[in-house]
Amino acid sequence: MSNADDKTPDTATDAPRARRLPSTTDCSRDAMLARQLRLREDGFRIDEIAGQGAGIAPEDLEGSIEGFIGFAQVPIGVAGPIHISGGSAVGDFFIPLATTEGTLIASFQHAFNAMNRCGGITALCTQERVARAPCFEFANLAEASAFAAWLGAQLDPLRETTATTSRFCRLLEMDISIVGNLVYVLFNFSTGDAAGQNMVTLATQKICERLLAEMPVKPRSFLVESVLSGDKRASAMAFRSARGRNASAEIVLPAKQISRYWRCDASRLVQTWDLATAGMVQSGAAGLQANVANALAAMFIACGQDVACVSEATTALTRVELTREGDVYMSVTLPNLIVGTVGGGTYLPTARESLAMLGCIGTGTARKFAEICAAVALAGELAVVGAMGSGAFASAHASGGRKGRTAGKAEST
Repeated sequence: MSNADDKTPDTATDAPRARRLPSTTDCSRDAMLARQLRLREDGFRIDEIAGQGAGIAPEDLEGSIEGFIGFAQVPIGVAGPIHISGGSAVGDFFIPLATTEGTLIASFQHAFNAMNRCGGITALCTQERVARAPCFEFANLAEASAFAAWLGAQLDPLRETTATTSRFCRLLEMDISIVGNLVYVLFNFSTGDAAGQNMVTLATQKICERLLAEMPVKPRSFLVESVLSGDKRASAMAFRSARGRNASAEIVLPAKQISRYWRCDASRLVQTWDLATAGMVQSGAAGLQANVANALAAMFIACGQDVACVSEATTALTRVELTREGDVYMSVTLPNLIVGTVGGGTYLPTARESLAMLGCIGTGTARKFAEICAAVALAGELAVVGAMGSGAFASAHASGGRKGRTAGKAEST
């Protein structure tokens, strides 16, 4: 095994590929215990996830929550292994997913099984940056233009100011636009392995304070964040380069594997996506994707990420194309992936165990985590497009997503 600290297998021939977990649809206590035992045998610590840990003291939550009374219980399941060949994520991974949506984890497992037979998923994180966008209001257009001209030469001094706010935050570039008597400035920062939302806000505040003290023309007013950055909103801004981390994943699916796992041919899978894309365009969607939010929300909750950032991460692009050989090329690109492996909620006990399961604890692992997120998102896209193409979309939800006898007992107590 490689990655001795995180126990992530190195190749498709290692133990997890040979020793699969109990079926995801087996909800028995025995199956739960078997999954837990299997993960522990592979060296993963899951005491907190299994409800057997020491928990966390209320005092340790300071800075994370106010008015604390307890915890919301969202069940965590595991799917995998899934084989990933990435720039940073390499090996077989068990994926922790927190959700209450029936059929979700079973769908991911089905897609993982198919993708492993095709050699696994290729993934790559290509860009990393987080933006803040202050706005300055002046008396007139002439003053706004004078400020913008002066500001263009201030990048190096502003980088120095940024460096004083954090060991990791660095100002990469700025983009200036004039709208009448308003000047909008889009600052792009690198944030190390943190998601960086608070980090860039503090840096931008310090930058604005310096600008207000030194600028040749004083503004009537200013905002530290003008909403131009796209923070926690689905917008096309991320497609310009990246917001957070830009990660992509791809796979080529042989026609025989599509037929085996979804009972439809390759051309039908591609046609299904073409029809869905036309529907999305009519809805005015930002991005073209099937259910990226499902994968990311489940991973974000399990791994201590800011779940509200799923709203912007859904500005994704999924492609499904027929190759010359009659197979299917499929990819997903997430240009708006606000994730981190330090800071935020990553210190929480269950989040640390989930991140450790992925080998994504501490510095130097954020790119790896982003690539895993992209790979899981691609599996989710394949699962839903395959179900739609085969005609099993409704029946799968009807059979697997209904609460049955368990819900009846809960409602009667």
